[in-house]
Amino acid sequence: MSSAALAADLAPGRHIVILTTEESVLPDIEQFFLPSYQSILLNSAEALVPLMKQVPLDGIVLDLDTAAGTTSHGLELLAEIRRLSSDVVLIALTRSRSRNIRLKAGELGADEFFVAPVDAQELKIVLDRALEKRMIEIENRRLREEVAQKYSFCDLIGSSEAMQRVYEAIQRVAQSSSTVMLCGESGTGKELAARAIVAVGPRAEKPFISVNCAALPENLIETELFGHEKGAFTDAHEARAGRIEQADKGTLFLDEIGTLPLNLQAKLLRVLEDRAVQRIGGKTTKKIDFRLITATNDDLEELVRAGRFREDLYYRIHVIPILLPPLRERPGDIPLLVEHFVRVYCAADQVPLKSVDPEAIDVLEGYAWPGNVRELENLVQRMVLMTSDPAITVKHLPSQLLYTSTTQQEALLIPEKGIDFDQEMAKIEAAYLQAALRRTEGNKAAAAKLLHMDKQKMHYLCRKYRIGRD
Repeated sequence: MSSAALAADLAPGRHIVILTTEESVLPDIEQFFLPSYQSILLNSAEALVPLMKQVPLDGIVLDLDTAAGTTSHGLELLAEIRRLSSDVVLIALTRSRSRNIRLKAGELGADEFFVAPVDAQELKIVLDRALEKRMIEIENRRLREEVAQKYSFCDLIGSSEAMQRVYEAIQRVAQSSSTVMLCGESGTGKELAARAIVAVGPRAEKPFISVNCAALPENLIETELFGHEKGAFTDAHEARAGRIEQADKGTLFLDEIGTLPLNLQAKLLRVLEDRAVQRIGGKTTKKIDFRLITATNDDLEELVRAGRFREDLYYRIHVIPILLPPLRERPGDIPLLVEHFVRVYCAADQVPLKSVDPEAIDVLEGYAWPGNVRELENLVQRMVLMTSDPAITVKHLPSQLLYTSTTQQEALLIPEKGIDFDQEMAKIEAAYLQAALRRTEGNKAAAAKLLHMDKQKMHYLCRKYRIGRD
């Protein structure tokens, strides 16, 4: 029967495939599996992959030895199944007692492993538990995705108050054509914010032209921005529109605008005043309708005072400033961002979805992130690619990050000016005495027993710290 015919015959319910050439398993399937599942017995691997693409299977019992001819081919099939679905419960079985096969099957994505002969009732119990666990995992993931969607705006993610202010500002400016300046440290997501402004505004379907002023050599940036006519210079073999002209009816995003040379600042100011551009070597101007969004991690006011940025251009582009907060000032956003990047890069690298241990999240939240969201994204991408375990834990974090986190904790414990050790120890002793007395309702003998000390010492410390009644 074809995979399409099999799919058409399936009724609602949990769909389980048993892939083996062993016909002797049929009685057990009828006894233990048919009452609970929509069970399909396949004796060839050829029908499985097409079936998986048509029906969301809940579980697969894969006979590694017979499903694809040889055990090694069976392992290859197992890997392909896992690539196609990270959610299907995959149980591998073999007649070999080789530990290497078991380890390999686990590495390739098997959830459970059996050595034949298999007790069908035991297999059913294990499958039931695995399906229940997977259902909980899928539901938890769905809830996490709902949270991520709730606390995201376009491609920006964050539930912190600082990010909520950014979302509100974007929504306020999106419908206008006012010039926006996005300010913030490198890696805070300024281009994502620019794209969000465009995405919810009237120019969403129009060109979005992005130019990183810092990435272009000074001798090229002028022709990149303004374009040129044929013959304007030696290599100008044909006329070419510049980025400003390409942004007609749309949006021009100038990133790192503080690096723009002074002579080009003057030309940009003229374009903004006239809303017209003249190509290099051209004699006529062309009217351009575009919205300007700029971004900078420089203090432009300081650059104006230093004579490195034109004051008149500064006031022309500093119409509506929006500050993108650094990651260290976004409490609660790191778990959301980590969850998002793990999903993105697991999908991109075609690996099963990984989890991140809460202890690892705690360490990530204690780090200062000088590179902001970009640094966090790069770290998650690296850990997804380089970690073979199903969960990312503290041991997978870079040693430098762990060292920095430990150093920060030590700085909190012992500030730069130092501490009075005896005074700090006295505070700790007093706190334990008070806690023990509260637990024992003021009974010092019982409190002494709770703290594993003799009654005489208890009375002495209570007098010393003036705690309780003698």
